Amino acid sequence: MSEQEKVIDEKRQGEAIQDQNSIENPNGHIYIESYGCAMNFSDSEIVASILKEANYATTTNMEEADVIFVNTCSIRENAESKVRHRLHEFKKLRKKKPELLIGVLGCMAERLKSKLLEEEKLVDMVVGPDAYRTLPQLIQLAEDGQKSVNVLLSREETYADINPVRLGSNGINAFISIMRGCDNMCSFCVVPFTRGRERSRDPESIVREAQLLYDQGYKEVTLLGQNVDSYFWAGNDITKENVQEGMQTTNFANLLEMVAKVGPELRVRFSTSHPKDMTDEVLKTMAKYENICNYVHLPVQSGNSRILNIMNRGYTREWYMERIKAIRNIIPDCGISSDIISGFCSETEEEHHETKSMMEWAEFDFSYMFKYSERPGTLAERKFADDVPEETKGRRLQEIVDLQQKLSYQSNLKDIGKTFKVLAESVSKRSKEHLSGRNSQNKVVIFPKGEFNPGDYVQVTITSCTPATLIGSISFED
Repeated sequence: MSEQEKVIDEKRQGEAIQDQNSIENPNGHIYIESYGCAMNFSDSEIVASILKEANYATTTNMEEADVIFVNTCSIRENAESKVRHRLHEFKKLRKKKPELLIGVLGCMAERLKSKLLEEEKLVDMVVGPDAYRTLPQLIQLAEDGQKSVNVLLSREETYADINPVRLGSNGINAFISIMRGCDNMCSFCVVPFTRGRERSRDPESIVREAQLLYDQGYKEVTLLGQNVDSYFWAGNDITKENVQEGMQTTNFANLLEMVAKVGPELRVRFSTSHPKDMTDEVLKTMAKYENICNYVHLPVQSGNSRILNIMNRGYTREWYMERIKAIRNIIPDCGISSDIISGFCSETEEEHHETKSMMEWAEFDFSYMFKYSERPGTLAERKFADDVPEETKGRRLQEIVDLQQKLSYQSNLKDIGKTFKVLAESVSKRSKEHLSGRNSQNKVVIFPKGEFNPGDYVQVTITSCTPATLIGSISFED
């Protein structure tokens, strides 16, 4: 997994429901803070919907909250450390409000249930990603002073019938979860243990959710999964292995087309792809529809085949390069980003240089880059020594970051003089007279506001750039 699901930004957000005031005499006020990947933020919207049905309102004011939930990420040690620090801060609020309840949701909840609840006594509730439907009952148990835990993983739960409450929404972009869990068992990754086995959501419910968002005026949806390329649907009890001949099935390329057909003004993105499962059929579907964005996040993790093998990634350096060639051939103007880990178990200096040479060859537009962090319970933790010194990991990571900065700048320089269709998403943080949006290739574009507003599609000609941003002017040509 990566991140997109991107586990990887470690953003923190106290989020609000737009229509929170519509709940009269709520049972209580819930404050939700989300960390980690896009899937966690999407899950928080599912949590908000379930609790809204139980007559709980959500607030952005921590002081007003009766219950605080932290939706957590376990992908790296640093992510868990930040959450622990935050939980200690929340615990201090109890001096002012003794009845305050604190709960941990998501990946960290499943992995550290007894430690958080009993040993450290930081929380009152521990709820895994497949147990959110039981939250109203778990809150009641915690209010009664009882242990409140549900971290059972499911082979069926997809929350397909839940209409997520859009948290902190700009009314323009939204996430749609299309599948849960992961079967890949990459040796460095905890996701299969914290989110369970892979299962796909039925396509009709996904299309209905996209249609509802489109009808509400949303302009872009991102289809989420730990590995969207392995999306598969033929019915509740059917798998890829036992599908009957002639049975109608839906793969990811089919699903992409179905969502693209919801409306030509609804942009479609997806995350995350896995190199071993990315098919030409998906790429050709992207090329067929103008509203499917020309952008692929394709985590490489390492540029060396030996390291990829002990990572259990299921592909070689050469396989990955063939996938990049296919993307460039079928979608010539496609934006490509990646995930990269420095200092994985036994990585040599030569193998590190192979990762850098892969970056230069692929010319990634941007990347999510991290030094290896051993996670308890993973195959790597059980089988391989974490034997690359921290100093070496840090130095290699910095070399990768510096190289990506150079590649990103070179990529952006090539866009000067080009005109892109940009979806305006917000007013620029630096100037109220400018808007910020993204083009199809997922690059951030800053341009004068003029008569446009967030939610508008704008033709923008690029005039300059930084390594992270394209800067342009409004084009009035057809």
